[in-house]
Amino acid sequence: MTEVSDTPGLTIQEVSRLSGLPEPTLRYYERIGLIDAVDRDESSGHRRYGPAVVARAEALGCLRSSGTSVRDMRAYLRHLDTGDAAQLRALFERNADRITEEIERMRVRLRYLRLKADLWGARERGDPEAERDARVEVTRVISQLH
Repeated sequence: MTEVSDTPGLTIQEVSRLSGLPEPTLRYYERIGLIDAVDRDESSGHRRYGPAVVARAEALGCLRSSGTSVRDMRAYLRHLDTGDAAQLRALFERNADRITEEIERMRVRLRYLRLKADLWGARERGDPEAERDARVEVTRVISQLH
């Protein structure tokens, strides 16, 4: 690790705010090699992040916020370094497909909750027909939850 006292760089707190990555995650990403070794302030020993590392942390923060795995982050950085556009496209398509599936699962869960609210609303109003209809729909949606 290089000791640099004349290049202040950003503190870990500043990089955390910019990237959206918690400080422990920044340290972890450095430890596992997603982020290059970070320079240290000569007098304090505190991390000082230079522009290239900050840019990488921001990119990783975006990937992390979309649920991208560490494995895919490694692949992203590897393909970025080699300029392999086809692999990068495939990686982002795969992750977009994953998000699409998650959204669909969330829509089914939302439908279930709305129907349960309808069922209890019908029961509260004393409307057996609406309660029966809601129960039928809840049963149908339950099969989609699994």
